[in-house]
Amino acid sequence: MKTNALKGMRDILPGEQKLRDYVQNTILNTYRESGFERISTPILEDSENLDKSDGGDNLNLIFKVLKRGEKLDAALASGNADAKSLSDMGLRYDLTLPLSRFYAANKENLQTPFKVIQTDRVYRAERPQKGRLREFVQCDIDILGDSSCNAEVELIDVTARAMLAIGFKDFSININDRRILRNMLENFGFAKDTLDSVCISFDKLDKIGADGVKAELTEKNMPAGAVEALYSFITGAGEGITLEQVASKCADPAIADDLKYIIKTATQAAGGRYKITYCPNLVRGQGYYTGVVFEIACPQFSGAVGGGGRYDNMIGKFIGQNVPAVGFSIGFERICGILFESGYKIPDEKEKCALLYEEGLDFCEVLKKADQLRADCNVAIFKMNKKPGPQFAMLEKAGYTRFEKMKR
Repeated sequence: MKTNALKGMRDILPGEQKLRDYVQNTILNTYRESGFERISTPILEDSENLDKSDGGDNLNLIFKVLKRGEKLDAALASGNADAKSLSDMGLRYDLTLPLSRFYAANKENLQTPFKVIQTDRVYRAERPQKGRLREFVQCDIDILGDSSCNAEVELIDVTARAMLAIGFKDFSININDRRILRNMLENFGFAKDTLDSVCISFDKLDKIGADGVKAELTEKNMPAGAVEALYSFITGAGEGITLEQVASKCADPAIADDLKYIIKTATQAAGGRYKITYCPNLVRGQGYYTGVVFEIACPQFSGAVGGGGRYDNMIGKFIGQNVPAVGFSIGFERICGILFESGYKIPDEKEKCALLYEEGLDFCEVLKKADQLRADCNVAIFKMNKKPGPQFAMLEKAGYTRFEKMKR
């Protein structure tokens, strides 16, 4: 029998779990104080739903589940068995698709707009590395049924307040609008059906620079004139490309008005506690995003520690009528990893007390004593070993700082 957890998954020891519980409770409390309500959905979803969810590269990372019983036997006996015919469900890769299905099934019993919390495990068949696991927790808030830009502003505000409550300060919320980016790229001469591929290359601007983007688009056989127009724009825009510069290259500059409002209002709400930054090459990997997208960046981690955006078409796949929807997810695993590695101390945490009793004592009296002590500290009861030295050392290692003894 193997004792190690499966690759890309991990066991969590009590000290780290305590931190995770604190972080999750802090996030939940912040969300609930803002009027969001929590739901839960199953970890398994129908394969057809997953395949049609526009999840981008995540669709290649779905853990598929085999059919069972007679259905599996029939699929194997057909002689044409492949992954699609052998599987009829899969583990959810994020919480957006399950939420959309949930809303479609329960919309008659939900208020509009519906402000919802999801904190749960999701699964992706990733190549495991630091900050990227196969099983991980997401903390999402979404607003369904509100098409106004205020929904984006509210999500930014509430998510940022959760980050501040945990203890993060030097973070930035990067923001863009896919509609603006795609409009500019089409205006440069890129074909509409190639925009997703162009955006993937443009998204790498911060890593590979303008020359790298140009080389990658040329390798993809994109139109030379369009590639040169984008390259000239990037290199001629100066140190930072502004929203006004991008809007001026769109067929209709007014397409940027919504994003200007969101950035202005969110910046005012931030009050200098964190930054709101326009990021012209921000795309996000999921194909279901239809407009504004955002990410959280902090100096302690090289990648994003949160992200989200507007996905107005997802619910319509279920009910045939589009419902405006926007969500923001905190990268729970990444922020917990940052805090744990930095030795973060939970504020106002009660002292841990070990109540040790000698064998032969009335255990009811031991329980009464523990109850009295719990007014000031968290108390765990242990029978005292005959040689208590190693026992005390182990308890100290586990974080106990107070010791009470009960003798006969």
